[in-house]
Amino acid sequence: MIPRHHLTRAAGARLLALGAAAITIAAALGVRAVFSGAFAKYAGDALYTVLVYALVVAVAPRVRPVVAAGVALGVSWAVEFGQLTSVPARLSAHSGLLRLVFGSTFNAPDLFWYAVGAAGAFAVHRWWRRCDRARLSGAYPNRPLWGPRS
Repeated sequence: MIPRHHLTRAAGARLLALGAAAITIAAALGVRAVFSGAFAKYAGDALYTVLVYALVVAVAPRVRPVVAAGVALGVSWAVEFGQLTSVPARLSAHSGLLRLVFGSTFNAPDLFWYAVGAAGAFAVHRWWRRCDRARLSGAYPNRPLWGPRS
């Protein structure tokens, strides 16, 4: 049987990951609304992988950051390479949502920006886990996770 405090931490990690997913979607929509051109496109690519990363953590809250990054990058690359077939273009023609998920045409530079998104999400996840472990170990009982330290 899994101890109760582990279930609570897993539930908290899921909620945090779902919150990160919502923020990521808002950021991606904001970037598309405010910017255009290459910046908007490649920022969207990186944020796409961050979203996949957050969903991986929501499904498996105890996942190691390196595994979550690998899965998110693998899914992003699989979708991009899938665009070499006609399937995503056909799906995208029927729905704007599917166009956001699958795209329509292969673009090799996207592969790099997916890696940037995975690396960024990995760094934040690893930092968060270290802060959480330090707090739970009692090393810093009254130390806030961010902001000024007293």
